[in-house]
Amino acid sequence: MNYFNFQPAGTESRSVNAYLQTSGQSPEMTGRKLPAVVICPGGGYQMVSDREGDPVAKEYFCAGYHVFVLTYSVGKEASGFRPLCQLAATVAHIRAHAQEWQVDENKIAVCGFSAGGHLAASLGTLYKEEKFLKVWNRPEQIRPDAMILGYPVILADAYAHQESIETVSGAPAGTAEYAWFGLDSHVDRMTPPAFLWHTAEDDCVPVENSLRFATALSAAKVPFELHVLPKGGHGMSVCTQEVGTPDDYNGRWVQWSIAWLNRTFEFER
Repeated sequence: MNYFNFQPAGTESRSVNAYLQTSGQSPEMTGRKLPAVVICPGGGYQMVSDREGDPVAKEYFCAGYHVFVLTYSVGKEASGFRPLCQLAATVAHIRAHAQEWQVDENKIAVCGFSAGGHLAASLGTLYKEEKFLKVWNRPEQIRPDAMILGYPVILADAYAHQESIETVSGAPAGTAEYAWFGLDSHVDRMTPPAFLWHTAEDDCVPVENSLRFATALSAAKVPFELHVLPKGGHGMSVCTQEVGTPDDYNGRWVQWSIAWLNRTFEFER
């Protein structure tokens, strides 16, 4: 493993932690480009949860992916598209270094949880929106090729996680600025394919967030896979003792998402 951290040019993110696969010495592996996953931990846009960072990174790294974990701006610094610009800059930076890092620039997924799921899904839906292009004018560099979304914040209506949407929009509930960050309304045929999982019992971010996003993807004919698990609360991460939510049944989402991503990217180790 090659581990380092970097800060994409022109952003105010504290860091991106990179976990790169080493190619080895065999002719089959030397110079082979591999797909990548960029992880956005949750935290209600008030913090960046370590429970949804490295423990998640380990799973995708062990599956053969290059992995990047983004620390993005939160609290009062989360409005004005700042976190989205940081994620966009991260994806652009990875593509710019694809040859050096042996990353397949056409196989970069974003993976997010809760508010981090909102951030990941924002890149997949807002990357070419006129309002965002006023602060980031290079959409061709930043569109992710797939999205993995765990109990994501998506909606800006009665089922919204109000604090997250108010923080990232910088506007109170009920305003047009607030409503614009409801991502289901931005889905179109160019939205990347998505894997979603949620629990029906989530009393923090209602399951309707994933259900409605899946409905929007279906209407736009965008491929997706959706799992709604009957039991469990919010913020389960990888569902292990390490993250404080041991649950083998719900933890199946990890291998399901890897299998889905392997098929989506036509990737074999």
